[in-house]
Amino acid sequence: MKFNKYLVLILGASLFLTACGDDSGDEGATEESSESDGASLETNIVTIATGGSSGPYNIIATTLAEGYSKEFDVNSRTQTTGASAENLNLMKDEKAEMAFVMSDALVQAVNGEETFEEPIENVQQIGALYPNYVQLISTQDAGIESVEDLKGKRVAVGDQNSGVEIATRAVLEAHDMSYDDIEVDYLGYAEASEAMRSGQLDAAFLTSGLPNASVMELQNSVDLKIVPIEAEAVEVLSEDADYFEALEIPADTYGNEEAVPTVAIMNALVVRSDLSEDDVYNLTKYLFENLEGLTNAHQAANDINVETAEESSVIELHPGAQKYYDEQ
Repeated sequence: MKFNKYLVLILGASLFLTACGDDSGDEGATEESSESDGASLETNIVTIATGGSSGPYNIIATTLAEGYSKEFDVNSRTQTTGASAENLNLMKDEKAEMAFVMSDALVQAVNGEETFEEPIENVQQIGALYPNYVQLISTQDAGIESVEDLKGKRVAVGDQNSGVEIATRAVLEAHDMSYDDIEVDYLGYAEASEAMRSGQLDAAFLTSGLPNASVMELQNSVDLKIVPIEAEAVEVLSEDADYFEALEIPADTYGNEEAVPTVAIMNALVVRSDLSEDDVYNLTKYLFENLEGLTNAHQAANDINVETAEESSVIELHPGAQKYYDEQ
């Protein structure tokens, strides 16, 4: 009798443990099923070429890469670079899957113009992002009130062959000037700000979304001056390139009491053409469904929207991106 009681207890305990084990296994299966039900990518790597470490490209792209890694279980990371021209060459050499670039550099790249010796043929656009404002900064003591006042001055023009430098050349040409009129320093955002802080620069061109972190930091240590780029020059720029537009750096962006006129160029997000339609569709869809997180990373992303992204694109859209837009 006692034996039978023990047998019942043992069998009961075994059934209980088995049931617990089954429940645990079902939970694991459910979690795994839930993950596999989400979108996946054919590619295992999504490297996003950006720009300087303190610029909006890098800040926004880092948040985007983290999202891609979690959403699609891929190795997504950013690569800090000299920005547009370098990014496009990385795409050509298949060393990056995506890149943030300026529209002027992108058009030149696919046409094989200016610094691009031959057309880059393996790049297509996901969409236009937000405007890059040309920010010509100086100090109140430097006496620079206009672009023409840069003559004979030491000026940072951006990293060599960067989107900043491409825009700088264009702005100078619109004022009938060239590098022969200034003392050129090829410096990125952080380096230019530090050089100005130490008195080694008279002025610097920076081209980014607003605000630029390096300029914000600089205004705490110098009496900052934002030099206007007037509408007449923008009209000259726009004659041959419709991606230039007249915009203003709003008042109080950098402690400036009034808005400052300048020229802006739309940023573009590009992808390698050899990525599949499904992959680019999913990457595009994730981008637009997670704009709040990108805006929290940097307020420049607040200007990204589906309508502008498609309408302001300057080269052929990747079929995966076009599929997403068509659904909207």
